[in-house]
Amino acid sequence: MKAFLAGAGIQLRFLRAYPDSLIPFITAPLFTVIFMMIFRHAGRSDLTAYAAIAPVFIALWWLALFNAGWSIEVERWNGTIELLVAAPSSFAAVILGRITTTTMVGVISFGETWLVARLLFGARVRIYHPWAFVATVLITLAAMAGTSVAMSSLFVLTRNAVTFSNAASYPFYILGGILLPAWIRPVSAAVFLSWSSGLLRATLYASSVHRLGFRLGMVALLGVCGFTLGALAMRVILTRVRANGELGTM
Repeated sequence: MKAFLAGAGIQLRFLRAYPDSLIPFITAPLFTVIFMMIFRHAGRSDLTAYAAIAPVFIALWWLALFNAGWSIEVERWNGTIELLVAAPSSFAAVILGRITTTTMVGVISFGETWLVARLLFGARVRIYHPWAFVATVLITLAAMAGTSVAMSSLFVLTRNAVTFSNAASYPFYILGGILLPAWIRPVSAAVFLSWSSGLLRATLYASSVHRLGFRLGMVALLGVCGFTLGALAMRVILTRVRANGELGTM
């Protein structure tokens, strides 16, 4: 827990020093405009919930994944990654604290995205199942942070973690997206974003949310699996780079 809280404190200072890492707060409203215009032009006003949720997921996942790579990259540039790894606390817990802090800040994108939909298109986003909505958001944020730790373990091995994290974001957008062909759905079921996006959209409709407990459990399970695999991979990778003396030169 101390390592987690230390990582959270580091990330708050990082966000003040690098405000450009919060670019998704600018792009999320733009994506909202694009999606709303597409659905309005197609005469599908019933898909307003899709247009309201998709930009938020893009912003949250980009924040989590980009900051996972950026944290590794900046520490390497500053020559401090060796100190973090050599510290007695868990390196994975520090990274988890940093990413969790960023994703919690990213919740602001819900408000700005829905405000744009309301002001520019007159579309009102109503949450019919508030408790299910809050539970889904909280578990999704935890799953994002856990999965990002798994990705950050790979970033330790790459020379340019930021470029890799940017490239890795779009496959997750597709697998957790709004419309998917039938043949890819078994693959998307292994990605927590597909479960989360479906649940959040369901909370914006008056009909009951089917299998709420099971779907929440799947998001949590996939998030825990991501963090567990990431922590194990981090331990193996750090052992390797320590032995080879390559930590700061990868």
